[in-house]
Amino acid sequence: MTSAKKTSVDVEQCLLLTGVGGFDWDLRTGALGLDAGSLAVLDLRPEEFNGRVTCLTRRIPPEEAVRINYAVTEAVASGTDRYGVYFRARRRDGTIHLGHARGRIVRDGEGRAVRVLGVLRSASDDGAELAAIDPREERRQGIALMVQGTTQALSRAVTVDDVVAVLSGASGLDRFAADGLVLGLVEGDKLKLIALVGQTMQALDELKLHKFDESQPLAEAVMTRQPRFVASLPDLARRFTRLRPYIEHMRLDSAAFLPLVAQDRAIGGLGLFYRGRKDFTDADRNLCIGLSGIVAQSLQRAMLFDEERDLARSLQATMLPRGVPAVADCEVAVRYHAAWGGRDVGGDFYDVVALPRGRIGLVVGDVQGHDTHAAAIMGQLRIALRAFAGEGHPPSTVLSRASRFLAELDTERFATCTYAQFDPATGIVRAVRAGHLPPLLRHVDGRVGVPRVPGGLPLGLATEFGMEDFPEVRLDLVPGETMVLCTDGLVEDAALDVDTGMANLADVMREGPERAEALADHLSQALWQRWGTSDDVALLVLRRMPDPGTPQEPRIHRYVHQADPEGLADARAALREHLASWGFGAVADDVEVAAGELLVNALVHTDGGAILTLEVLSGPPRRVRLWVKDRSSDRPRRRSPAETATSGRGLLLVEAVASCWGVEPRGEGKAVWCDFAVADA
Repeated sequence: MTSAKKTSVDVEQCLLLTGVGGFDWDLRTGALGLDAGSLAVLDLRPEEFNGRVTCLTRRIPPEEAVRINYAVTEAVASGTDRYGVYFRARRRDGTIHLGHARGRIVRDGEGRAVRVLGVLRSASDDGAELAAIDPREERRQGIALMVQGTTQALSRAVTVDDVVAVLSGASGLDRFAADGLVLGLVEGDKLKLIALVGQTMQALDELKLHKFDESQPLAEAVMTRQPRFVASLPDLARRFTRLRPYIEHMRLDSAAFLPLVAQDRAIGGLGLFYRGRKDFTDADRNLCIGLSGIVAQSLQRAMLFDEERDLARSLQATMLPRGVPAVADCEVAVRYHAAWGGRDVGGDFYDVVALPRGRIGLVVGDVQGHDTHAAAIMGQLRIALRAFAGEGHPPSTVLSRASRFLAELDTERFATCTYAQFDPATGIVRAVRAGHLPPLLRHVDGRVGVPRVPGGLPLGLATEFGMEDFPEVRLDLVPGETMVLCTDGLVEDAALDVDTGMANLADVMREGPERAEALADHLSQALWQRWGTSDDVALLVLRRMPDPGTPQEPRIHRYVHQADPEGLADARAALREHLASWGFGAVADDVEVAAGELLVNALVHTDGGAILTLEVLSGPPRRVRLWVKDRSSDRPRRRSPAETATSGRGLLLVEAVASCWGVEPRGEGKAVWCDFAVADA
């Protein structure tokens, strides 16, 4: 252990003696780590370095910082992993020496550059490199790189927040070779500071929103549309007395206050602050004015984009329902998310419609296109669907009429849609879909399934092709189960197909919370916000509240699918587990036998699954009742099978293990029940 430690120290000393050091630069936070070798290359004492890039300005001139930043930016933008750059540094005694940085770009799982790891070395022996640098040409090149880098960075900014991110990011100050930056926008009669960049700039936080007059130098520059260059900030405090305590705290030497003018209108102001600079040459002034023009154009474009996007979102918000009706013993949650960065309004929509006899209609759909025309069609179609559903028509008729309505409009757009009619009293769901995604069901045991709901053509196209048949499928939602309807923006992306997206949605549903509102937020955060989809999303979550009975008379429900071989085994396990917890373990074997026979009979001889209910009945005697409900109205018949027969003994077994049994007709099917009594101890 001692030998290994000594070797490590020797290596570090060797690197230090040869003028080589390492660095670690976090591009997200701007934090910079330098070892002893790198500090020696830059002629910095440890107490002079605070772990920030801006601290290097005392050794690296602004034009050299621009050169380094440009090399890193180009490597990041081009997708390469490595870069190398020569730079000039100023020693403590004022002499200039040549250094060289070589770095490696570290990217995260999504390909974004997050860190730079590399080495610094003294390159004083590379005389040819130093001699080849003409100071005047270097100055011109530095200015060109500064303008080019700022233009490229701002060209990708779409919103005002994007512009602020470019200016306040890890390389924001380097692009302007400044030590502090303030950005303000004109809002009525006030100047609002939206960005304060630099270690001491937060001292101006109290002035974030101040009156638009000549009491502040930045506001004065905006009002007069004339830039103001101040070589001595302390002298500035004599006129602008309100700034005196802030200037003393910031300890900066000079500043440039620049108006941001676009299309002959002052939209804001940019303040650049410097430490160590005592004057501004003509080239410096022209550079600052040019950079302010670039920022002004980007801000104006971003402000127009934000206004158009807000208008589009407001338009769509007015076309969506303001609320959803309360549903007895159920929870309903809805979400709508506009596309990331999109300015066009989309055609995604949802609705929850109160129907006769206490039922509700659930609608999720998507009109083709992303523009105001799609939004207008969406608004008309949603109202038509609400009207057809409210008249009490069957789901298939609702979509047929909606398709005819869309086909008769003066448009070539079509729409996809899933419509489900839900009865809270029975849990029966009747679903149809027109070229849209099917619903997803999360069962009580946490499993998520995608029921087979055959779909018709999209609305509008179905009428044009004379194919207005929309097959209706019945689903059974037992207490505690959840149904999710959504548009394809939640499951489909440029790099993600629908099948994979649906599988991802099922996985996220399985892990999500039980409550409808919490599950809707969970799906949004896990899928839509994570992927940053370029499409709108409409989401509807319906949860039937659990029915646990009472502490004295507990109850459980399970739905067993016809095509789910594991469902029968899971149901039997759930029965045994709950019987033991209720104190009825003595009849667990009998209940399991009866449940298996009745479930198999329902799954084999009826069309659809079966609902299993187990409940404790008030005594005495102490007893539990098992219900198996199916969709067939045919009563089960007790048979007398031959000795060699392989079937027909189901009801005989039920009679043998149960205290009594019977059949009750239900509106759309029947329920077979049997009781099991337990003698009191």
